[in-house]
Amino acid sequence: MICTRINKIRIRGRFSRENDVTLFCGDCADLLRAIPNKSVKLIVTSPPYNIGKSYEKKLTFEDYLEQQKAVIAECVRVLKPGGSICWQVGHHVPRQPQVMPLDIVFHPLFAAHECLQLRNRIIWYFEHGLNCRRRFSGRHETILWYTKGDQFAFDLDAIRVPQKYPGKKAYKGSRQGEYSSNPRGKNPGDVWVFPNVKNNHVEKTIHPCQFPIELPERFILALTNENDLVVDPFLGVGTTAVAAIMHRRRAAGAELVKDYLDIARQRIKDAMKETLPYRPMGKPIYAPRPNTALTTSPFSGNGRTS
Repeated sequence: MICTRINKIRIRGRFSRENDVTLFCGDCADLLRAIPNKSVKLIVTSPPYNIGKSYEKKLTFEDYLEQQKAVIAECVRVLKPGGSICWQVGHHVPRQPQVMPLDIVFHPLFAAHECLQLRNRIIWYFEHGLNCRRRFSGRHETILWYTKGDQFAFDLDAIRVPQKYPGKKAYKGSRQGEYSSNPRGKNPGDVWVFPNVKNNHVEKTIHPCQFPIELPERFILALTNENDLVVDPFLGVGTTAVAAIMHRRRAAGAELVKDYLDIARQRIKDAMKETLPYRPMGKPIYAPRPNTALTTSPFSGNGRTS
């Protein structure tokens, strides 16, 4: 459910503490330099994978890592103690059919900052993507979650998912006969299963590598409070900013492609009007169609219909 903040939000192109949303058209390094030290609660992003997409300039892998190293250093500078960085990545493909998992390459860049602690390596699993002929088709990406220090916010209740066995009761011990699971739901774990944004996804825009709102939304609800600042250095079409505004957080992000930034601005406005098409957090992957036909189960052995 979208949480309306105010009727009108302040969207600006240059960063200011007073902005509700900063949509910076240009290099993320320039945006990050304008943000004061220790002022950001959460950074959620998915950087370019250096595979030659239309929105990125392909570099040598060494230059790419140097570029990312500099961005990460700025992210650490602006991050508050107790804040979090969530870095979502897939694979770099130096040559077919070889792949290079970017989370393995990126971790040393983060680990070089002693103030950061890796809390989770989250697997985002989806069922659709490019089909491969000489290796197994890729159906997951990873998210590295780091905190700045050991004291950090984590609101599990805000992101619980339904229990698998909600009526299960303890069969022994002091709680025998009592419900054994939390009635508010369970921890979603470190394997997240929801669709990626393909052509038939309700959130689809012109961006070729858009992630769903549910991905940053989980982090925003679990790791921030209302009015905290959430930053996405590689903003794309504004998914992180949309999720932040939906839940009464402030947002800032940079994007080189003006068309993407225009879409981000419109998506934010639509979110505020509660007209933005989006897939609600926690929605089941499949919604079975009603079965109107009476069929006999071949496994029942008693002729009863299923």
